[in-house]
Amino acid sequence: MNFFQLLNGATFAALLFVVASGFSLIFGLLRIVNLAHGALYLIGGYLGFSAAMHSGSFVLGAVVAIVAVAAIGYVLDQGLLRFVRGHELREVLLTLGVAFVLNDMALVIWGGDSFTVPIPDALRGGVRIFGVFYPKYRLFVLGAGILIFIALMLLLQRTRLGALIRAGVDDPEMVEASGINIRRVFLLTFVLGSALAGLGGLMGGAFLSLYPSADAEILVFSLAVVIIGGRGSLVGVAIGSLLVGMLNTLGQVMFPELAYFVIFGPMACLLAFRPLGLLGRAA
Repeated sequence: MNFFQLLNGATFAALLFVVASGFSLIFGLLRIVNLAHGALYLIGGYLGFSAAMHSGSFVLGAVVAIVAVAAIGYVLDQGLLRFVRGHELREVLLTLGVAFVLNDMALVIWGGDSFTVPIPDALRGGVRIFGVFYPKYRLFVLGAGILIFIALMLLLQRTRLGALIRAGVDDPEMVEASGINIRRVFLLTFVLGSALAGLGGLMGGAFLSLYPSADAEILVFSLAVVIIGGRGSLVGVAIGSLLVGMLNTLGQVMFPELAYFVIFGPMACLLAFRPLGLLGRAA
């Protein structure tokens, strides 16, 4: 695998991290099995695409994708999930139903065609890196993924909100007894995870395209990332994203007919020896 393919793997890993970090906040920290996360990614991409096409602004498209999907996450958490909290099977069925509804709505509004989010002129074209030309936009995605990782690490490790999230996951009753509204903290976490899915949809829609089955594909990759890295570990998500991104690129280049096995075969072997993932810990 040459340097060009390594960059492809790294940029895909950065996109996976943006989406999977939101999934990890919801599934790994809040213990909510949100199978609608892929649908939120797709809806965010479609909404961002429409906003960018009508306004000509990629930044406005990103804002629309983040805000709109965060609002959908708020409605999902407060309007539906609050009634099944703590019942994993009910959460699975509910969020799976929401995913089907969002997919059908997207199909009615945008149809079954494939769309590509327009990128700014400044990010068009390529630059020479170590003797090869590489698209500027993919490098932008890589840089955005790194910045989001740093921002989330600072949020969870260095802020009061991050301390409350971690404390609330371990002992919500004690946090509630200290006068903190832990439900509001968890709501903010859910909304943040949803917003990251929306942002990922816009970013991915610019080089992976948007189409009706894109939500299922990104959800499967996100599940693999969180399972490999370990539920509840942001560093684990980063490592899992890098591994899945590189394995996916390797599989498509060297073993196209076994592309999925190249990812999920090693994952199954890993879980046989480390059931909680590389950096996961028991709840």
